[in-house]
Amino acid sequence: MSSAIRLYPSRPDKVYVYATCLVDLFSPQSGLDAIRLLELAGVEVIYVPKQSCCGQPAYSSGYDDDARTTALSQMALFPEPWPVIVLSGSCGGMMHHHYRRLFAGSEHESRVNEFCDRVFELTEFLVHVCRIRLEDKGRGTSVVLHTSCAARREMKVHVTARQLLGQLDQVELREQAYESECCGFGGTFAVRHPAISEAMVQDKTQHLSDTRADQLISADWGCLLNINGALEYQGRTLKGMHLASFLLSRLEGRHA
Repeated sequence: MSSAIRLYPSRPDKVYVYATCLVDLFSPQSGLDAIRLLELAGVEVIYVPKQSCCGQPAYSSGYDDDARTTALSQMALFPEPWPVIVLSGSCGGMMHHHYRRLFAGSEHESRVNEFCDRVFELTEFLVHVCRIRLEDKGRGTSVVLHTSCAARREMKVHVTARQLLGQLDQVELREQAYESECCGFGGTFAVRHPAISEAMVQDKTQHLSDTRADQLISADWGCLLNINGALEYQGRTLKGMHLASFLLSRLEGRHA
């Protein structure tokens, strides 16, 4: 099923959450905040502790066999026919789109396609399935949004992230120059091409800082790790946080 013509189901009673390895290792609170958002949207959340990497690093480096092994191990953890909500557009793109390509023509193809149809990125699910309505209890602030390349081009969720932020009455969304350009992380790209990656994140941090927004928001922790590290190294005050944590802080009237 192509995300371009995706038919969204009615809101289910239960969902799985796929936190991603970066959320698990670097920002567990983002995962807890996302779970709370889903609960507020009226669904019961099931978290499977054995989940790990989706296989994207192996896949993007050309190790298809390793990626298939990882994918099969992860899919086996989610046997019930509930939606799998992914807290990253890039991991969502891997699991919704690229799993299909890895197993096309194989004995697993039918089962894999069924699993892929159940994969949703967090903001996509909140907007199109839960149809969540947010009540902003925070004080006035401004934000700038960064969307990962895969989230934008594969999952098309830059639109749904904007829709969620647009529901917040006291939040001004500011526009950065060259918004669609990569931050330079790109998973293993940053390791293989560090000089190019550094130049790209220099551009990105400058464009973000030029907005003079109070807060940087993204739904992808890979990008946030890269951008936040560069911002800190440069001595800038701007700092990024996961969209789930920002949204929950607004609903609870906390200052992010």
